[in-house]
Amino acid sequence: MDAFGPLSFKYRYEEIVIRLSSFLMKVGYKPDELQFVPISGFKGDNLIEPSAKHFWYKGPTLLEALNRIKEPKRLSDKPLRLPLQGVYKIGGIGTVAAGCVRTGVLKPGMVVTFAPNGRQGEVTSVQMDHADLSEALPGDNVGFAVKNVSDAHLSRGYVASNSKHHPAKEATHFTSNVIITGHPGRIGNGYTPVLYCHTSRIAVRFAKLFAKLDKKSQKVIEKEPKFLKKGDGGVIQMIPTKPMVVESFYEYPSLGRFIVRDMRQTVAVGVILAVNNNYPSESGKITKSTLKKRTVFQVKSQVCTVISKLFSYSFPIWVLDPTVAGLFLFSLYAIIVSSCEHLDFVCIL
Repeated sequence: MDAFGPLSFKYRYEEIVIRLSSFLMKVGYKPDELQFVPISGFKGDNLIEPSAKHFWYKGPTLLEALNRIKEPKRLSDKPLRLPLQGVYKIGGIGTVAAGCVRTGVLKPGMVVTFAPNGRQGEVTSVQMDHADLSEALPGDNVGFAVKNVSDAHLSRGYVASNSKHHPAKEATHFTSNVIITGHPGRIGNGYTPVLYCHTSRIAVRFAKLFAKLDKKSQKVIEKEPKFLKKGDGGVIQMIPTKPMVVESFYEYPSLGRFIVRDMRQTVAVGVILAVNNNYPSESGKITKSTLKKRTVFQVKSQVCTVISKLFSYSFPIWVLDPTVAGLFLFSLYAIIVSSCEHLDFVCIL
């Protein structure tokens, strides 16, 4: 408005409405629910009272449009979900995690589980704007001190949840409804972009394209398509390349919507339909005993390969005296395998 006259701005306003409406429709907004308000912050036109310069505009002012916005329902009755924005170590306090409560309630004294690694700790205090809180509700950006957990074991993208009430779990894979908005080529099975969901940023692999959908009606156009291109919608199974926590959009909206970026641009947007979870104890956390068993198994496999080579090399001895050659190979195998049972370290062969 500051750069155009009344009539020139009208054409510019209509151009902006057309362009933004088409883009917002792609991501799920309905045209009749959108309100575009022409304003001038420098002149104060159409902010609180209607402006005479906007005689062609019959809609509400900016203040009226803001007052018409319906306040979203806070999901305080759902289990706690708090994606971490940062983790700090403060002298005299200990480990302090910061983030926004998305669902549920966070209280001092609560034992929380941090997914995906399954670490647990007790919340000793909750603060917002340097003031102590008795409880933090959805929408509150808080910092909370937690004991029995080191800051080295937490990072941005982890999700805190109540250990006693449906704790968050790692997602091994999940199915999503995706709209391709800006990819220059074709997207097929095996495509691995970066997925941004809540505070997490992790590369995911498009494991399987289940269906190609019509963007407006959401009806299936083609089952198991070979590729998707710009403007297409589809149902895709995704597998994170690193441990990640996501939720279904219909249960936890803030943890179930995402954008996909590649080549320094946003190539897709979507929501998560279903998640296949693992409990923290099953999510790839390897104990020392499990690591030892895997190492012994790997070493035994290598031993078998070595023995087969020794057998081929000792073939002349086998021909001359099979008994001596057999005893030699069996003794060597027994010595190496017995030593493997006492391994306490990882052996990479």
